[in-house]
Amino acid sequence: MLPSRRLAVTLLAAILAGGAAADTQPGAARQRELVRLVRQDCGSCHGLTLKGGLGPALLPGALRDKPLEALRYTILLGRPGTAMPAWKTILSEAEADWIARRLVEGFPEER
Repeated sequence: MLPSRRLAVTLLAAILAGGAAADTQPGAARQRELVRLVRQDCGSCHGLTLKGGLGPALLPGALRDKPLEALRYTILLGRPGTAMPAWKTILSEAEADWIARRLVEGFPEER
């Protein structure tokens, strides 16, 4: 197996194992930063209102059938062959999990 593929498989296994990521919440200040990140950075492709654009909509109805673990995996590792980048260099698993949960519930506005 190629080293990069092995890393992706290892990260996916760790993510799917769950555990700490679901149990840890980012602090209030970091949550505000994450909302801004999603609204601005993710919004540049998914639309500032997350209704879609270059990337698909990130609204609860569009994500209803997506497992949280798959959303977290996509946030952290991106989607090879697409414009979706990996965010693992600036987000922890707990932060990616927090974002995924907020997207499924309806993402908050910037404050």
